[in-house]
Amino acid sequence: MRLENLHEIQEKELFPGYHGKLFHGEQLSWAFWRVDQGSAVPEHHHLHEQMMHVISGRFEFTLDGVTKICEAGDLIHIPSNQVHSGKALTDCVLMDVFSPARDDYK
Repeated sequence: MRLENLHEIQEKELFPGYHGKLFHGEQLSWAFWRVDQGSAVPEHHHLHEQMMHVISGRFEFTLDGVTKICEAGDLIHIPSNQVHSGKALTDCVLMDVFSPARDDYK
């Protein structure tokens, strides 16, 4: 067993305006993001299946050319290799789970 406290995990700015705390297992990665208003992740895809939870704020999310405004409580499923992008319309707090684990985030 590995026990860590989220408040003690060092925050990393992995993309401009995306401040993340990462927790990794063998098969998945869990990311807790604090996102600055106006910060965007450009269109991209990855082999990881991804689940996103909007904890607070308004987040514009595009998946395969369809754009939706996501708000607190919204859950998003991003299948493996699906093209997606996003932009924080306000300051946001987001949570992502990736499978398999994101070695590039370690």
